[in-house]
Amino acid sequence: MAFQILLNILIAVLWMFLQSSFTPASFVFGYLIGILILYLMRKFLMVKVDLRKIRLWAVVKLFFLFVIELTKANIDMVKVVLKPQMDHQPGIVAVRTKLNTEIEITLLAALISLTPGTVSMDFSPDNKTIYIHAIDVPDEDEMIEDIHNSFERAIMEVTK
Repeated sequence: MAFQILLNILIAVLWMFLQSSFTPASFVFGYLIGILILYLMRKFLMVKVDLRKIRLWAVVKLFFLFVIELTKANIDMVKVVLKPQMDHQPGIVAVRTKLNTEIEITLLAALISLTPGTVSMDFSPDNKTIYIHAIDVPDEDEMIEDIHNSFERAIMEVTK
């Protein structure tokens, strides 16, 4: 199921590149085309395609959540760069996740790394904790709660 969603997102992004149109409408249209392609190729895929399990609305919400978080992170990075004094507080934060599958955890780590100012460094041996380096961490607990309430919750909506 998660593989199907990731493959469908890849098809949607490829559609946007082929159309040279990087708009949300183009992404949604590409995603719908991806659903059709995966449905038509369901006999050739190792993974069973079940159209009833696709949560298109949750995927769209995750996409827009990422765009909003990306915008906020870019604004924060501009503030850090343009400040005359370097009073930011870099740090490494251990985020314990409720996600279960490797694809969910990888998606969370990728979304964190794609937002400016943060990078996923490592995973714990049990794959339940992601170690994240951030350029400015004034409050560790607030950052952890923000990740739990945004990306992690949206990924769980998509994959459950």
